[in-house]
Amino acid sequence: MSWNPTLDPTCPTADAVDAIETLIVPRARDIGGFEVRRALPAPARQMVGPFIFFDQMGPAEFVTGQGVDVRPHPHIGLATVTYLFRGEFQHRDSLGTDQMIRPGAVNWMIAGRGVTHSERTSAATRQRPHELFGIQTWVALPESAEDDAAGFEHQGKEALPVIEAEGARARLILGSAWGRRAPVRVFGEIFYADVELAPGAKAPLPDGHEDRGLYVVSGSITVGGQDHGAARMMVFRPGDRLHVTAGPAGARLILLGGETMPGPRFIWWNFVASSRERIEAAKEAWRAGDWAHGRFRLPPGDEAEFIPLPEERPGTRPRAVS
Repeated sequence: MSWNPTLDPTCPTADAVDAIETLIVPRARDIGGFEVRRALPAPARQMVGPFIFFDQMGPAEFVTGQGVDVRPHPHIGLATVTYLFRGEFQHRDSLGTDQMIRPGAVNWMIAGRGVTHSERTSAATRQRPHELFGIQTWVALPESAEDDAAGFEHQGKEALPVIEAEGARARLILGSAWGRRAPVRVFGEIFYADVELAPGAKAPLPDGHEDRGLYVVSGSITVGGQDHGAARMMVFRPGDRLHVTAGPAGARLILLGGETMPGPRFIWWNFVASSRERIEAAKEAWRAGDWAHGRFRLPPGDEAEFIPLPEERPGTRPRAVS
């Protein structure tokens, strides 16, 4: 499909359909002067396509000497996507990756059977006041890829397709939409895009995908005859051809979705898997802490500390989401 910011004339208007299937208000939490808003998983909707986790980081401002310090921690059964609007931080992982993440680029880390990584404000960035604002998501892996070796791919902003038309600008981060495809290697059908709209501008939701959602990063939009402000996620009914219209201050959106998983996924702490047994095995491996010979390694250059396995309440088990 080519970019076309108007509805097909044979389609019902946005006011004629109940466009929004689920509206999610993210939960906000403070992690030491740094606010995170979590939209997925939510009680009303645990996944959108293969996206199983969605966090807005910030916006936050740091004085000289301060920053983010997410110590080394493990993942299985997912791929992490880090995308920044402002600021920068340093990614290290057990594959030996040492990568600065900056606005408009994409970091795609495939956990597979197991990977460990850390995210910190670099020493150079801490030498001045700075800010951080971005989105982190997890994509659940298909069962066929859960035992694959871990991998990492970084694509700079210049490598990502940009589509522009009539006050709308979209950068395609992952997958395919509007007739374009991003270069990152993905599993199955997926789309993930950063969309900026001028006041009153319109943009169509990509069609051809089973699940579609959007998150309002800033500004406001009208969709389905309803107005929505920032920090709201909407999930739409399959098959409806819809557009969104920016409010008087414009809008910035993250659009996401793709094909649904063929079965439920279990999630516990930083682990995602198609079975509880896979998660239990990963828990035992992290608890053992055999960094030299075990399943998990610590990132080279960041081996002095790590996040320990959380204590579990009696009777708790990994929960299934779908």
